[in-house]
Amino acid sequence: METTALTSFIRFVVCGGGVGLLSSGSMLLLTGQIPFAVANALVSVVSTLLATELHSRFTFGGGRRAGWRVHLQSGATLAVAYVFTTGAMLALRALHPQAGPLLEQAVYLGASGLAGIGRFVALRLVVFARGGAKGEPAMALAA
Repeated sequence: METTALTSFIRFVVCGGGVGLLSSGSMLLLTGQIPFAVANALVSVVSTLLATELHSRFTFGGGRRAGWRVHLQSGATLAVAYVFTTGAMLALRALHPQAGPLLEQAVYLGASGLAGIGRFVALRLVVFARGGAKGEPAMALAA
């Protein structure tokens, strides 16, 4: 049974948003303990592995574990999200060095949300596209 774009997006928000909130809390705990870029890399890798499994099983209607190909392709989207979220936080610190935890969280979650929308499109159209390896057409975003 094919999953509609709206259903996929709702599941993506729930699964990815839940992982994102866990990531945000983890960043709060790690910031100050280790350099931000290292903390962001660590949290990004762990959260991407978890989110990829959730998306493979629930979001895009696969109902099965993600294989290496899916993890590698999803990992490629991690690189873009990492650069985006790290850039947003470094820009905040450059523009507002005394930013408090609430502003930092707002910027981090905002950047993560924007990166998440980009990831949804890439995951739906490329990574979890049905039959992509067999030459069948990928699911359209509006399907």
